[in-house]
Amino acid sequence: MDRFFGLSAHGTTVRTEALAGATTFLTMAYILVVNPSILAAAGIDQGAAFVATCLAAAIGSALMGLVANYPIALAPGMGLNAFFAFGVVLGMGIPWQVALGAVFVAGMLFFLVSVLRVREWLIGGIPLSLKLGIAAGIGAFLGLIGLKNLGLVVANPATLVGMGAFTAPVLLGCGGLVLIAALSARNVPGAVLIGIAATALAGVPLGLTTVQGVVAMPPSLAPTFLQLDIAGALQAGLLGVVFTFFLVDLLDNTGTLIATTHRAGLMKADGTVPRLGRALVADSGGAMMGAVLGTSTTVSYIESASGIQQGGRTGLTAVVVAVLFLLALFLAPLAASVPAWATAPALVFVACLMAQALRGLDWADETEYLPAILTMLAMPFTFSIATGIGLGFVAYAAIKALAGRAREVHGAVWLLAALCVAKFALG
Repeated sequence: MDRFFGLSAHGTTVRTEALAGATTFLTMAYILVVNPSILAAAGIDQGAAFVATCLAAAIGSALMGLVANYPIALAPGMGLNAFFAFGVVLGMGIPWQVALGAVFVAGMLFFLVSVLRVREWLIGGIPLSLKLGIAAGIGAFLGLIGLKNLGLVVANPATLVGMGAFTAPVLLGCGGLVLIAALSARNVPGAVLIGIAATALAGVPLGLTTVQGVVAMPPSLAPTFLQLDIAGALQAGLLGVVFTFFLVDLLDNTGTLIATTHRAGLMKADGTVPRLGRALVADSGGAMMGAVLGTSTTVSYIESASGIQQGGRTGLTAVVVAVLFLLALFLAPLAASVPAWATAPALVFVACLMAQALRGLDWADETEYLPAILTMLAMPFTFSIATGIGLGFVAYAAIKALAGRAREVHGAVWLLAALCVAKFALG
């Protein structure tokens, strides 16, 4: 084990890696409750979605640990699951089987980009401002869904949206959000998971939460396993959906790899990430396997930084996370007991975290911050991550060109902007 993972070379031990893995698992275990709840809204069997979430996280994390030897865990991504359920299935009326096919095709494209030199051209060509705007926009989209699920935001024919009534679930959910924020500020591992659990438990005496059990054999995966429709996803009308899954997956994983490897001291002095190709292959493999199992796109989790903070430096940390997700398969009744209003605070909290991306914008340059802000605003207000990304690329290229700074626009941006214009024109 020492030779395979290079424990001594990285100045770590099995005990340290195991503790780091447990810490990372606790900080991201909320996905076991949140993801099945979101996918259920798209018509996917919630029990099967829970099993698919556990297995996708276990397989993806194991791939990252064994193939790339990084202390980074994977699981179905927040934001992308919301886009899958509310943007694609409910918003566009696409069957969830076809949407899973789109996730698989996007994962395959991600794999091809990962093994070819085109990844440096594409990743390096997208400006930092748009990357930051996309991250913040997905957060805003997620926040709107969280506030809606909580009942704090409701539809209003006069003002589009309005404030909902302060019912017991709304009050408990708001209290859960405050608790999560307070625990996070105190650096308590598993703050989000603790907040969800406390919110759900507070609803028990009020009859709002019904505990269905704690431990049981895992539900059947049959309702979602191999149910993806790849042929349907390859139809011309869905290429925009595939492109969105692909681009967000690429940007999300690349950003997480850069942030976590820098935090762990694994990044080279010139700023490059060692074994980047292997890490992206693990990411893309996890995404494809997740679609086969029946869940939305699997991505690297920034919560892995919590395990890195505890000393995790090798892939053994990710393997420990994978084992813990497998053990979590037997907690399906507990996960199914948590109502949607109790998971809503987690969505809002993650949305607030993602908004931090705006700090990195160059606020002195209109050609940089304006397209990023437009991207962020468009996602929740059009209820489409794809539309927000498309408008962002088009606006960036157009503003730079009209400002006499067309040379600053990378070829990748021109290509993506042209594809987006064509998509908008064709509807």
